[in-house]
Amino acid sequence: MSSSQAAPKGNQEDYKLKDTKPELGEKWPHGGQRGGSGWIYNERATSTYDLVEQMFYLYVRVVKAKDLPPNPVTSNVDPYVEVKVGNYKGKTRHFEKKTSPEWKQVFAFSKEKIQSSVVEVFVRDKEMVARDDYIGKVEFDIHEVPTRVPPDSPLAPQWYRLENLRGEARSRGEIMLAVWMGTQADEAFPEAWHSDSASVKGDGVYNIRSKVYVNPKLWYLRVNVIEAQDVEPNDKSQPPQVFVKGQVGQQVLKTKLCPTKTPNPMWNEDLVFVAAEPFEEKLVLTVENKASPGKDEVAARISLPLNKFEILLDHRAVHSHWYNLERFGFGVLEGDKRNESKFSSRIHLRVCLEGAYHVLDESTMYISDTRPTARQLWKQPIGILEVGILSAQGLQSMKTNNGKGSTDAYCVAKYGQKWVRTRTITESFNPKWNEQYTWEVYDPCTVITFGVFDNCHLGGGGGQTQVAKVDSKIGKVRIRLSTLEMDRIYTNSYPLLVLKTSGLKKMGELQLAIRFTCLSMAHIIYLYGHPLLPKMHYLHPFTVNQLDSLRYQAMNIVVVRLGRAEPPLRKEVVEYMLDVDSHIWSMRRSKANFFRIVSLFSGAISMSKWLGEVQQWKNPVTTILVHVLFFILICYPELILPTMFLYMFLIGIWNFRFRPRHPPHMDTKLSWAEAAHPDELDEEFDTFPTSKAQDVIRMRYDRLRSVAGRIQTVVGDIATQGERFHALLSWRDPRATSLFVIFCLVVAVALYVTPFKVVASVAGIFWLRHPRFRSKLPSMPSNFFKRLPSCVDGML
Repeated sequence: MSSSQAAPKGNQEDYKLKDTKPELGEKWPHGGQRGGSGWIYNERATSTYDLVEQMFYLYVRVVKAKDLPPNPVTSNVDPYVEVKVGNYKGKTRHFEKKTSPEWKQVFAFSKEKIQSSVVEVFVRDKEMVARDDYIGKVEFDIHEVPTRVPPDSPLAPQWYRLENLRGEARSRGEIMLAVWMGTQADEAFPEAWHSDSASVKGDGVYNIRSKVYVNPKLWYLRVNVIEAQDVEPNDKSQPPQVFVKGQVGQQVLKTKLCPTKTPNPMWNEDLVFVAAEPFEEKLVLTVENKASPGKDEVAARISLPLNKFEILLDHRAVHSHWYNLERFGFGVLEGDKRNESKFSSRIHLRVCLEGAYHVLDESTMYISDTRPTARQLWKQPIGILEVGILSAQGLQSMKTNNGKGSTDAYCVAKYGQKWVRTRTITESFNPKWNEQYTWEVYDPCTVITFGVFDNCHLGGGGGQTQVAKVDSKIGKVRIRLSTLEMDRIYTNSYPLLVLKTSGLKKMGELQLAIRFTCLSMAHIIYLYGHPLLPKMHYLHPFTVNQLDSLRYQAMNIVVVRLGRAEPPLRKEVVEYMLDVDSHIWSMRRSKANFFRIVSLFSGAISMSKWLGEVQQWKNPVTTILVHVLFFILICYPELILPTMFLYMFLIGIWNFRFRPRHPPHMDTKLSWAEAAHPDELDEEFDTFPTSKAQDVIRMRYDRLRSVAGRIQTVVGDIATQGERFHALLSWRDPRATSLFVIFCLVVAVALYVTPFKVVASVAGIFWLRHPRFRSKLPSMPSNFFKRLPSCVDGML
């Protein structure tokens, strides 16, 4: 029993944030001009890579070759280069029948894993059947390789004669190379082939590189459909009853049906779409006639490019325009007759691209950007956010590779318009990325999100069995910038927690270094008094349903656009980072939110308990002191408000000692993740619509009804109390209202003739009276209030 009780304590420690002490900054082995001891602080206080642990790499740049000898058998050469350092080999692509190829590829070998003192560069001839033929090689002593210190210019490549196996250089050709020692701050680092991922081959090489992605620029497209003229239905014997359907890409919206049957209908309705630059889709409007209850026929259509519409930067009115409509099918099939038509249907529109709104593509709870779409409305940044993505520890096996558990991890960070993705470290449960990124901050009350994923798209991965077709999520970390102290470096290890149908599971830890630098403290203080979103969201707000729909469409556009990059930021990654499924019903989340509400009242409940103890004379000394304070405030009522504010000031000063020292992290207790029932988790991960059996759905439906019934009861009780207050003076109960009115008159006269201090003293003494003078029955005011009627009598 003791061991089972000890296990949760260990888990609790695993779920907490941990302090780390990494050796951040740049440290060069020979010291020299950049800080005699080797550490760089003074000269480069704002170094690009001062928030990561420095990692040394041996770089080999293979540029090109010339005068390669042809194969005596085939009379041509298909050359490629193989760079070998110890057990690691990197190969360039091969060219067919080319004696002077150009590769322009860079190879990076991690210094801490090098177990050789020699770099060997082989030039080989690709053979389809037999073993690849050897052309020549060049060797370098690693100890003699120069060290490049950014921001020095790149090392110039040189021509080297190729030697045969005996070390002779007779007519073997030449190769242009550059070999140097550098760090991850080197410009060649992002595009280089890495020995950390030596097993990746083919197209998979492009899927493991670190990249920066930019969110597509999103706009709200507002189409105000005013009216139409001369709409002709197919059946000309009856006037049409029409509506307008608008489409932008996959988004389809409709106006209401015109209430009257007329060829000149009017709507004056807004259709709002999300559009992304560059504008690839067009606005397609179709006027459709309600021919019968189950049949809509297209009467006319028009297609308009989005870049011709006016951009709106404020709330002024937009000019409306009439557009000629094409009869459906007429312009395509009978184009030659178009000139013969004497008139055409017209539609009256007011269309604009809203530049003063921020297009929401993420939950407002975790928003990372609040700027409006139009760049002209952006203000100056108020800070700089620098993040060092150091490493991950203790990752779980995500798939099977050659019969063994394997994880190919990479990290994604999202803040504002900028997404970053680290390189993939293959077959490692403790990957070290040590990559640093920077963002401009425009609002401190925003959130940066980190996600760790397993790369399942590595192409030819050396016998790797691809169990999943999607990149599996390993965990997520969110940090709100306003919780960070200015100019302080936070080095912490964050638990990576994932909730599965089997329960809560820790997938490892993510180590980060974060610094939020303030550029303008006055600007930050100014922002705290202003709305989070641009003012157009408050002057002309969208409805809740509109916002939900527009956010969903914006998320889809971001998913598609980022999926078209190379390498793609895949759908499952973007959706996980944007919390696409956060609106789905979950019993666990409902419980968590309920207990969040309960915790809010914990202070008031504690205060009421303390007042109850004072009232019941549980501690006579405390009650007497309260009497003394009470009479002081009665004698000097002007001290009441100052005393309250002084008390709050003292509480704030006292709490400063216990202020949080770490950024926030995923809290398992707050999320109600540890106590979630397996069936509740299974319900949370069910598809929408559900894919479960009928008996399971019935059980869950009954459970949902019971929970909703309790919520319904609580809401009804709150409404009842409010209605009883209203009933005091509404004469719904004539006797109760008359009693209350007479009571109000008597109290008004009594308060008029009695000094306030006397009244307050009598009331205070009565409330603080000793328990022996109290009755266990409810008080008269309580009894009177509970007898008042409410609207529940009229409920069916």
